[in-house]
Formats: sequence, C-alpha cells, structure tokens
Amino acid sequence: MKPLNYFIVDLPKTTNDEIETESGLKLYMDTKFNEFDHRVTGGRVVAVPCKYETGVEVGDWLYFHHHVVNHNAQPLTGNDTHYVVLYDDEHTLASQAIAYKNKDGEIKLLSGWTLLDPVEENSDITSEIIEIIEMKEKGYKRGRLMYEAPWTDELGITKGDVIGFEKNGDYRIKIDGKEYFRVRSEGLMYAEA
Repeated sequence: MKPLNYFIVDLPKTTNDEIETESGLKLYMDTKFNEFDHRVTGGRVVAVPCKYETGVEVGDWLYFHHHVVNHNAQPLTGNDTHYVVLYDDEHTLASQAIAYKNKDGEIKLLSGWTLLDPVEENSDITSEIIEIIEMKEKGYKRGRLMYEAPWTDELGITKGDVIGFEKNGDYRIKIDGKEYFRVRSEGLMYAEA
C-alpha cells in the first residue's frame, strides 16, 4: 500500500486502559469517563506518505494528535488495527503527525510541531501568615524546547530555550513516559532571554 498524504499506523488498542503493578498484576479501567486522558497517541508505522520525504520509515514509532483515535475514528477499511494519520508538510494545523522515533531511538519533529517540557509558573501571591490553596489545575504558558527542527532554527530558538505559547496551547502528549506539550510553531509567542 502506498498512501499519498498520510501515514498508516498499527494500533491494536485505541485507549490505554491497562495498568501493570510492580508485582505483574494487570488492572483494567473503564475509560469512558476520561477517554481524552487515555487515548493512544503513538503507533508503529506500516506505511509512509509517498508524496513527502519525511525521514520516517516503516517500523518507526509515530506520535500523533489524539484526534486519530477519537470516538469517531475509523480503522482503515479491511484492517481493524490500521489507522490513518493525516500529514501535511506545509500546514501544521492540517497535520496529525507530530514526531517520530527512528530505529536509533532519536525523536524527530514533523510538520511544524514542537515539543516543550512544561515550566511551572510562579504564583504572584505569597503569604507567611495565610496558606494559599489553589483549587484548579494551573494553565501553563511556557515550556522548554526539547527537540530542534528546521522551523525552530528559522524562529531562532534552540533546545533548552524557554518558550511562551498562546493561551490554551498546553496540549499534552507522552513520549517514552515523559509528558510534553505539543505546540504548533505558529502558537509559539516568544523566547525568554
């Protein structure tokens, strides 16, 4: 099979609904109440887009947008475990492929996406007399760039730079057990000096 504008990935499951304890006991959870947090966002590549030179090879691990496996997602006709991941080399918003891990274990960014390590925001309010309790999860506004790509070079940012990004841009993805923000390069606002 030679797809034109998309990757095909093998996904035996579309949700992470299993936890294994240190003793080897497997626990299964019902994900219908928090499906978003448990969607699979990575899979083994079985076909690459022939229209683009991406560097991705069959067998590499592709990380993708959570919409690939949302409740309306459909497997590729004829194979219940193969899913389509849209790819557009010029328009990040139209590309669900975020990054890939090659056979050497290197993470490479795709199509204008960036991966940022969350940087905690400092609270402006402090007190030695009153204990301040925050009731909601903080919205992040900054992250440390973890991987470089041609578009990060064009923006003048390098690995380790702390980058501010647009409001509500803190969408998370796990790669090798580490949580990152996946942010489109168009959503990056500034680099701290």
